[in-house]
Amino acid sequence: MTEPGPRPWLVTGARGMLARDVLTRLAAAGVPAVAACRHELDVTDPESVRAALARHRPAVVVNCAAWTAVDDAERREAEAFAVNATGPRLLAEACRAPGTVLLHVSTDYVFDGRAREPYPKDAPTGPLGAYGRTKLAGERAVLETLPRTGHVVRTAWLYGAGGDSFVRTMIRLAAGRGTVDVVDDQHGQPTWTADLAGLLLRLGGAALEGAAPPGIHHGSAGGHTTWCGLAREVFRLAGADPGRVRPVTGAAFARPAPRPAWSVLGHDPRRAAGLAPLRHWRDALAEAFPELARAAAGVTHEGVGGALCGRCP
Repeated sequence: MTEPGPRPWLVTGARGMLARDVLTRLAAAGVPAVAACRHELDVTDPESVRAALARHRPAVVVNCAAWTAVDDAERREAEAFAVNATGPRLLAEACRAPGTVLLHVSTDYVFDGRAREPYPKDAPTGPLGAYGRTKLAGERAVLETLPRTGHVVRTAWLYGAGGDSFVRTMIRLAAGRGTVDVVDDQHGQPTWTADLAGLLLRLGGAALEGAAPPGIHHGSAGGHTTWCGLAREVFRLAGADPGRVRPVTGAAFARPAPRPAWSVLGHDPRRAAGLAPLRHWRDALAEAFPELARAAAGVTHEGVGGALCGRCP
């Protein structure tokens, strides 16, 4: 009789920037993975969720599916809620009976941005807009439904080679001429998706061994800067003059959704489950830059493990 192989990890939102790096890390580690695009697993559809988890019997689900169009969420909150809140609840319910570990990715937008010190994971929440409200509802659904196997991982200011981001935009602008006005009164932690993917793998592995306490974790880079400071570092790495980046206030860019002025997440000094905080954002950006520059120039992101469905854009 053939022994069953190891149960795979299932990654939702498989076409997204973070999911691509999670799948790449899983492939490199030799961990079997299922890349679940929305056509295979629609997190807003109860039957789709139940069927996918019954079919694949994952040991870990990494929920990278999210409505991330922050401004659109202001006028389409019901649609954002379906993805960011209902989806995590359905996943958590499907994970409950088989004891599947759920790693749910959340955001700094659950806070109001009025702090001046890094937010500890138990800090009071207070989202400013629809996006933050829907993500906070998703967090609560996971933690209430899976008190023993649910993990919420908050992150901030993501960039990576597998999708558009502020960093890739700045790389393209650095190749041009003239000045660029960039907001200098919003503070955060630019976080490379490859680094966050590594943390998710370590957290999932520790959870399977019973070594990671369930609950909220912060997965963002060390240090912090402003959008202007990040843009200037991108220009420097690109060999362009950082002085071309001019600081302006957020008031210069009117947006439908308010942005938190302070998006700095605190990291547990106890390093729960042996998970060290991510490295400083400058060090990560320097390592990521060659791959990001290739992606900004139109080179296809390589190395994604798992079979994508081919029907998602």
